[in-house]
Amino acid sequence: MGSKSAHAHVITRSHETLLKHRLCCFVDLVLAMVFLSFFLCLLLMAVSENDAAERIQVFVIPHSHMDVGWVYTVQESMHAYASNVYSSVVEELSRVKSRKFIAVEQEFFRLWWVNVATDWHQKQVRQLLNEGRLEFIIGGQVMHDEAVTDVDDAILQLSEGHGFLYETFGVRPRFGWHVDPFGASATTPVLFALAGFDAHLISRIDYDLKDDMQKNKKLQFVWRGSPSLKEKQEIFTHTMDQFSYCTPSHLPFSNRSGFYWNGVALFPDPPKDGIYPNMSLPVTKETVELYAQTMVDNIKQRAQWFRTSHVLWPWGCDKQFFNASVQFMNMDVLMNYINTHSDKYGVAVQYATLQDYFQTVHQTNLSWDVRGNQDFLPYSTEPFQAWTGFYGSRNVLKGVARRASSLLYAAESLFTRYRISYPDGPVQREWALDKLKALRWAVSEVQHHDGITGTESPKVADMYMEHLMQGMMGAEELLAAIFLLPQTLEPSNDIHHTPLTRSTRVKSDSGNVLEQHIIVYNPLAWNISTYINISVAYALAVVLDDDGKAVPAQIQQSMESSTVYDLFFVVELGGLQYRKYIVQFPQSHCDTGSACGATHVARVVKFTKKNVSQWKRTGRKLLPVLNECYKLMFDQETNLLHSITDRCEKMRVRVQQDFWEYEANGDVHSGPISDNYIFTANGSAIPAYKSVAMEIVAGKVVSEIRQYFYREEEDKNHTYSVVTRVPVGFEGGLACFRLEQSYKVGPLEMNRETVFRTCTSLKNNRTLFTDNNGYQMMKRTYKTFVNNTIARNYYPMVRAAYIQDDSSRVVFLGERAHGVASLSQGQLEVMLHRRLWNNQEWNLGYNLTLNDSSVVRPVLWMMLGSPSALSSIYQQEALELQHRPVVMPIDQPQKPWNQGEKFSGPFVQPVVVPQNLHMQTLSIPGWNYSPDHTQHLHSLNSGGERKSEIDFDRILLRITHLYEEGEDPVLSQPTVINLKEVMRGIGEVTKVQERSLTGTWNISDLQRWSWKTNESVRKEERIDFFSGTTQDFSVTIYPKEIRTFFIYFK
Repeated sequence: MGSKSAHAHVITRSHETLLKHRLCCFVDLVLAMVFLSFFLCLLLMAVSENDAAERIQVFVIPHSHMDVGWVYTVQESMHAYASNVYSSVVEELSRVKSRKFIAVEQEFFRLWWVNVATDWHQKQVRQLLNEGRLEFIIGGQVMHDEAVTDVDDAILQLSEGHGFLYETFGVRPRFGWHVDPFGASATTPVLFALAGFDAHLISRIDYDLKDDMQKNKKLQFVWRGSPSLKEKQEIFTHTMDQFSYCTPSHLPFSNRSGFYWNGVALFPDPPKDGIYPNMSLPVTKETVELYAQTMVDNIKQRAQWFRTSHVLWPWGCDKQFFNASVQFMNMDVLMNYINTHSDKYGVAVQYATLQDYFQTVHQTNLSWDVRGNQDFLPYSTEPFQAWTGFYGSRNVLKGVARRASSLLYAAESLFTRYRISYPDGPVQREWALDKLKALRWAVSEVQHHDGITGTESPKVADMYMEHLMQGMMGAEELLAAIFLLPQTLEPSNDIHHTPLTRSTRVKSDSGNVLEQHIIVYNPLAWNISTYINISVAYALAVVLDDDGKAVPAQIQQSMESSTVYDLFFVVELGGLQYRKYIVQFPQSHCDTGSACGATHVARVVKFTKKNVSQWKRTGRKLLPVLNECYKLMFDQETNLLHSITDRCEKMRVRVQQDFWEYEANGDVHSGPISDNYIFTANGSAIPAYKSVAMEIVAGKVVSEIRQYFYREEEDKNHTYSVVTRVPVGFEGGLACFRLEQSYKVGPLEMNRETVFRTCTSLKNNRTLFTDNNGYQMMKRTYKTFVNNTIARNYYPMVRAAYIQDDSSRVVFLGERAHGVASLSQGQLEVMLHRRLWNNQEWNLGYNLTLNDSSVVRPVLWMMLGSPSALSSIYQQEALELQHRPVVMPIDQPQKPWNQGEKFSGPFVQPVVVPQNLHMQTLSIPGWNYSPDHTQHLHSLNSGGERKSEIDFDRILLRITHLYEEGEDPVLSQPTVINLKEVMRGIGEVTKVQERSLTGTWNISDLQRWSWKTNESVRKEERIDFFSGTTQDFSVTIYPKEIRTFFIYFK
C-alpha cells in the first residue's frame, strides 16, 4: 500500500523542509552567484564528510513493492504489471552481471512461475539464485500485517512461502523486509528469528519517534521481542529512515518523479506503445550530472542518520520494474557516472541484495543497543493521522478470515488422524490435500497488510471473501468425506481404532419421532466440557450421545425468528476427538420422566422498555442471574448490567455496558478525517441509544440476557443488541468462567464508529493490556498528546485485552481483531464497526472510503476475577474461543434409521497436552523435499525439473508454551512431554526431527548471525535454538517457546 502517506495526506513538516532545502541547494550550485550561499554549502559538505570520515558505500537495492490486493485484485495486478516485473527483471539481470534484485511477496511470484514463466525464465531464475543476484526476502506468501493478524496465521503464510521456495529452489530466506505494515509488532522479530533470519527491516513507526531515532542514530538495534526468550531469539533490526522504501521522487530539475524511468503502472491494460504515465526524464549527457547530484545529496542526508558509512538506498516503490529494461538502462549509466566521479562525490554505489548490505554492517563488529519487547504500535504519520482505525475496519472480513483459519486448523488435524489410521481409506489423499492447500492459500493471502486490515477497495475485499468462502467449502467437503465415507475393514492401528458395532439409538416414548445426526469435533489437544448451539425447527428435542445416553440440553425460542428454536446441549470431548450425537424431535407429548427429562424447555421473560430520559433512581431494583462462578445483577430501572460478583473469591465489581458512537468528519476542508486506516475522534463518543429493552431466559445449560438498544425512543426496531450467555452447570470447568457476549451492530449511519464500552469500578489508571498477535501481552499506559489523544491511545486486540487493579481483573477475549482503549478510570471500550465516507480526492480515486453498510456479529468472552486466578486460564480460554468445537450435521431431521444402520465409526482416542502447552499445528504439509539439505540440493541439481512424490508420511507438529516466565507459579515452569506418549492416540511415533519454525531447517544445521550488543558480554557459544529431543522422544519446552517437528508414524 506504501505510497498512501505520500499521496494521500499532507506532506510532513520534515518532508517539506527536505524538499525546500534540496531545491535551494540546487539553485545555489547551478547559479553559484551568491558567495554566502556557496560558502554555507561548502560548510555543509565539510561537516558531512567529517561525520562520515570515509567514503560512503551505497547499496542500491532494486525492488518492487507488490501489494497482494489493496486497490486492485490479484488477477488485475498480474495482468497489468506483476507478470511483467518478473519476466523483465529476469531478462535484464541475465543481460548484465552486476545487476541485482530482491523479490518479496511470494503469491505473485508463484503465479508467475506456474502460469507465465517459460522454461528459459525458470532456468535463469535458478542461475540468478545460485549467483546471489536474485534474492528472496521474507519469503512469505504475503508481507503480513503486524497489528491484527493472529500468530498462527502469520506462521502459516510464512510456512506456505518458505515451503514453496525450499522445495523449488532449495533456498531459505534470511532477512525480513516489513517496509509497509502499519506499525511493528514485537512478535514478528521473534517469528523471524525462529524461522532462521539473520536480520530484520521495518519502516512504518511513529513519525515523532522516527525523527528522534534519526537525530540520535538509533535506527538500528538488536530487538529481543520476547521477554521470556530474550537473547535466544533476538534479531538485528534496521529501521528505514523518513524516505522509507521508495526512492525520493522529487527532482529539482523536473516536474516528473525521479528514478522511475518506467513510469507508473497502468490499469487495466499495459499500454500497447510501452509509454506509461510519469516516466522520469532519461539519463543523458544533459541530465546525468543533475541526477547524480540529486542522488548523492539524498545519500549524504541519509548517511548522517546511521552509525556506519554504509547506506541502504532502496530503488523502487509500489508497482515498479514492470519494464526493468528502461529502469536498469538508465540507472547503469547514472551509477557508472557517480563511481567515475567518486572522489568528487565521496560515495561509491553498487547494486546489492539485502544480504550484501546486512553482511557488510555485521562485519563492522560494532556493538548495538538492545530493544526489549516493546512494539511500535500504534503508528501515526502526523499529529492527526493515527493509523488506529484499521483495527476495526471491515469487521466481517476480519471475522471470516479467522473463522477460515479455525476451520483449516480443524481440517488439518482431522485429515492427519485419518491418513495415519487409514492410509488406504476411501478419502483420496491427493484430493484431500488439494482442498487443504486451497484454504491455506486463501488464509495466507488475506493476512496481507491491506487484506485483513480492511484497508482495501470493495472489489478486493470481495476477492478475499470469495477465496476464503471457496476454501472453506472445500474443507467442509473434506470433513464430510472423512466422517461419512466408510472406513477400510482393517485399520492400520486397530488397537486404537476399534469400530463400534453397538447401535446408539434408544427407543423414544412415542413412535412418532424424527432424528438428526450430528458429529462434533474438538480440534484442540485438551479435554473440553462446553455447550454447543444449533438452530432447529421444533419446540422439543432430546439429545443422545454415542453411548445412547441423554445429555443435558436446553431449548428456547430464538431471538431471530418466531419459527426457529435454539438448542443448546453439553458436549464432553477428549483432545482431537469427535463424537456422534443423535437429536430426536418427538412429534407428540414426551414424558419428562423419560429421556425428555434431560432437556430443559426455557422460557423468555420480557421486561419493560426503558427510556434513558426517564431513568430515576438507578441501582435499587436489581435482578440476579447466577451460575456457579458469577452473580450478575441487572438494573430494572435501566435494563443495563449493574455489577458482577466473583462467587469464588467473594469479590464484587460495578460493571455497566452499553454502545457509544464517534461521529467522524467527512469533509477534508472542515478538519481531520477518519478513513479505512485512520481514526480521528471528532470529539468524545456519545451514547448511541435513547432506550433499552431486555429479555432474560433462565436456563439449566445456559442463561441468556438479551438487551436491545434503540437509537430513538419511538423507534420500533433496535439499532444494536447484545446477548450475554451465562453457562450453567459447569462448576470447576473452564466454561464456568466465561460470559459469552454476541453483538449485532449495523447497518450504521454514515460516518459513525461504534464502540461497546464497559465501565467498571476498577482503578486501572487508564492502563490497558493488549496482546501482540495472540502471542504475548503488552502493557499500554495512557498517554496525553497535544492533538488526537483518543485515537493515539487505541491499540489492536487480536485475542485478548484486559484492565486490572491490585485485586481485580476484567478480561475480554475475541474471535476476530478489534481496536480497544481505556480512556477513563476503570473503562475498556472495543470498536466493533465503522462506516465512513469522505471527500478526500485520493480516497475517492481508489474507492477507499469504507462505506461499509454490513451488519456485523462479533463475539467476545468476558471474564472477571483476581489477576492471579485469571492469568492461569485466559490463554487457554482464548484458544477455546478461537477453536470452538466443529459442529457438522450430517443429515436433516428424518425418520429414525433402521436398527441395522449403524451410526458408528472408529473409536477415537484422545490426544492431550498439558494445560500450559498448545498443539499449534498438526498437519500434512505435502512437501516433496528431502529433510536432508544436502540430499535435497543434490536432487534439485541432478533432477532439474523432475518432481518427486509428495510425502504424505511427514507430519508437521508445532507445540507452543503459552506462558511467560514468572507469569504463573506452576504453569510458567518448563514442561517435559514425551511425543511418543502424547501422540499414542493417533499412532506409534517412530521418528522425530526438530526443525526451524517454517520447517525448512534442521535445527542442528541452523546457525544464525550473532550481533554484539551494549549489554553485558555473553558467552561466545550461545544456544540459538533449542535442546532438541531425547532418544525416547522427550522434549522440554520452556516459556513462550514455539517448537516445530517433523514426526513419522509406524
